[in-house]
Amino acid sequence: MDMQSLLVAGLTTFAVATIGIVLLEPLLTGGARAEKRQAAIAGGVARKRVVEDASNRRKQVAEALKDLDDRQKAKARLTLEQKFLQAGVSWTRKTYWMISLASALILGLLVLIATKQPLLAAGGLFVGGFGIPPFILKRKAKKRQKQFLEEFPNAIEAIVRGIKSGLPLNDCLRLIANEAKEPLKSEFRSIVEAQQMGISVADSVMKIHDRIPLSEVNFFGIVIQIQSKSGGNLGEILLNLSKVIRDRKRLRDKVNAMSSEAKSSAVIIGALPVVVAGLTWIGSPEYIQLMWTTKAGMFGLGICVVMMTVGGLVMRQMINFDI
Repeated sequence: MDMQSLLVAGLTTFAVATIGIVLLEPLLTGGARAEKRQAAIAGGVARKRVVEDASNRRKQVAEALKDLDDRQKAKARLTLEQKFLQAGVSWTRKTYWMISLASALILGLLVLIATKQPLLAAGGLFVGGFGIPPFILKRKAKKRQKQFLEEFPNAIEAIVRGIKSGLPLNDCLRLIANEAKEPLKSEFRSIVEAQQMGISVADSVMKIHDRIPLSEVNFFGIVIQIQSKSGGNLGEILLNLSKVIRDRKRLRDKVNAMSSEAKSSAVIIGALPVVVAGLTWIGSPEYIQLMWTTKAGMFGLGICVVMMTVGGLVMRQMINFDI
């Protein structure tokens, strides 16, 4: 074998050995295992961070819901001032008691003139003084809540559009306070005024529930509160909330439409005895007056009132759905 062949064989052997060393070096030195361990550690750290973030968010949601539940339990018995705020009236305690006294005297006098029975007149005084004013406040509060709920999804979508266009949340809330309809306008104006006094957005939003005790307002307050603590895509979250509120309203309207026949039947059945008694009194007052001029008639009338009241309450529970 000549020198040239030996040189070629040596170079070939050297090249093969070099390639083998390069390929086998990580296995021999443990580099591959180290890289795998580092990748596993990095992946474990990333997974741990994701789990911790999810756990923190769940914890914040649980704390927000717990605070909301405690707040609702504390407000189980509302004061007169809180009832005035929910009804949107500018009454004072003096005004309320004057209205109660006036309604009690008027209703008691009307019952006394119609029946000439002091006991029934006393019942009219009680109903007029302690029944009519709370009923008025409750109706006004329900009407105000309904008006708020009609415009609330539109306001949330306006906030979403403002956030997506680059406006900060404070400017979006100020826009709603200037452009929305009542009572939404006044409620968001209170948020802006609270911010000017140094109260955070989350706390000022949660205070809306004191005046508008709706689940949708709770959802909105919880979203703002959690986003202020942990961050996130507020625009997307509020857009989903708007869809949820619209779906709830659509379901509520559907339930009301399906139960309208039952409600009409309940109203007709409940009003029928009163209408018949009134027509009988117009046609033959001496005949119907026995119901409240004799002891037997008053006893029967009392039983009828109790049975009608119980039946009305049962029908109300059957057709009243809380959504």
